[in-house]
Amino acid sequence: MWKTIIHGKLEVASSTYSNLSNKTNAWGFVRKPEGTQPEFYGPYTKILDEYEGIYCGNNDEKIIYLTFDEGYENGYTGPILDTLKEKEVTAIFFVTMPYVKQNPDLVKRMIDEGHLVGNHTVNHPSMPEVTSDEKLVKEVMDLHDYVKENFNYEMEFLRPPKGEYSERTVKLCLDLGYKNVLWSGAYDDWDTSKQDRLDYARKMILNNLHNGEVMLLHAVSKDNSALLGEVIDEIRNRGYEFATLDEFER
Repeated sequence: MWKTIIHGKLEVASSTYSNLSNKTNAWGFVRKPEGTQPEFYGPYTKILDEYEGIYCGNNDEKIIYLTFDEGYENGYTGPILDTLKEKEVTAIFFVTMPYVKQNPDLVKRMIDEGHLVGNHTVNHPSMPEVTSDEKLVKEVMDLHDYVKENFNYEMEFLRPPKGEYSERTVKLCLDLGYKNVLWSGAYDDWDTSKQDRLDYARKMILNNLHNGEVMLLHAVSKDNSALLGEVIDEIRNRGYEFATLDEFER
């Protein structure tokens, strides 16, 4: 039985999590017309609801939560930060260990300019596939400790790589002090072979707006960088406001 002090404050035994389901939930939803929240799959959301996960906010509030995933740098995070500063929008950037080590100036800038930084794990694995609790803790906490030690910043939100999670992984992360964050709006912007599709990107972002949207954008996208200022303006024109995850309301 593995037993240790996790994050300096929590003592658990491996049996705590072996009793929980480790069935992989691969996040997805059915898009609805603009202005309507997507249709979510009940068994997937049940786990998130039970363990303080985040995927979509209050349906009565015209709020957008802007999030970016950062697996590697493609030259666009600097311009994205420029635009966010110009438009006075605060976002969260989910980072991996290689990203942090290779781009410390950008991570420092995120923090200095008031953005949130979130945990995207050390190696970006499908978390349910990391069947050792001890190894899963290391995937989360090695990055957590590195960011705390090098940037004096303590992360509290985690995006499970590939949108894959289980009851076991969500509960373990919560015990580590992390809320799992999924999303309610996204498109295939992660594929860097599919760029220079400005009309498509604009349509996918703006035609799927809805109250409480947790918007996922990938910072490796040339199109996202080029369109960000324009879509922020249009989102505001449609009556929405931007908020950060530390202000999240169901």
